[in-house]
Amino acid sequence: MSDLHIRSATPSDIDTVLTFWRTAAEGTSISDDHDGMARLITRDPEALLLAERDGVLTGTVIAGFDGWRCHLYRLAVHPGHRRQGIGAALLAAAEERFRALGGRRGDAMVLDRNEPAQHAWRAAGYAPEPQWSRWVKHLDA
Repeated sequence: MSDLHIRSATPSDIDTVLTFWRTAAEGTSISDDHDGMARLITRDPEALLLAERDGVLTGTVIAGFDGWRCHLYRLAVHPGHRRQGIGAALLAAAEERFRALGGRRGDAMVLDRNEPAQHAWRAAGYAPEPQWSRWVKHLDA
């Protein structure tokens, strides 16, 4: 994986990432827009990690830390680049970031119907916690 480069996103990456997610990520979020990503990058410039190979975006993960918990979102690898260790490299970079910030546990949201993603998360050492149910409120509603 020496040809894989992982870096933090910048504001100039926003449109590229949004286009990438339409191909590589399953499902969308109400915050998957230019303004939402700009807020993320402004608030925490190191949270959105990008994997690139030969200058081409191949994967993403959002590694958010609120000072108490570590949250992982939008782990996505381009379909043409899957099963090459890109997701694992992104998670390793996210976990390194969390440890440097003092984080001790990573939480990920994974769609129930996305079995390939569940397999990837399990392979990386993550497991579902059936005792918890995720509750969501859209704040713009």
